[in-house]
Amino acid sequence: MTIRNSTQRWTHLIRRLLKFHMVGAVGIGVQLCFLFLFKTVLHLNYLLATALAVECAVVHNFLWHEHFTWADRREGRSGFLRRLTRFNFTTGMISIVGNLLLMRLLVGSLHLQYMIANLLTIGSCSLANFWASDKVVFQPGVSGD
Repeated sequence: MTIRNSTQRWTHLIRRLLKFHMVGAVGIGVQLCFLFLFKTVLHLNYLLATALAVECAVVHNFLWHEHFTWADRREGRSGFLRRLTRFNFTTGMISIVGNLLLMRLLVGSLHLQYMIANLLTIGSCSLANFWASDKVVFQPGVSGD
């Protein structure tokens, strides 16, 4: 591998990471809005509210990643349902399990305010979600239902 190829790979990775985190930043807003709705407005238990809010953000993020972050790795509509399913079973599970475990610890045991705790849990799952999206969901050269 030449230095030029290596530089191009790193540049491409950094661009994709930036796109991923831009989508994720908006997804944080989506998750926090739904968390507020489910917990404060609808008075659901904080863990149920967290799981529902995370799933709303997961679907939001998938749609943006599909058309923005990893748009170069899809071939039209082919494989959409497969990618959505993989996204939910990878990043969705990482996010839901990670959020529920950390929320239980931070809110349930340490009595941290639920919105602050949720921001901390989101950040803790970010890199694992990027890896799963890049290597499992939007694999180069994989498409089709």
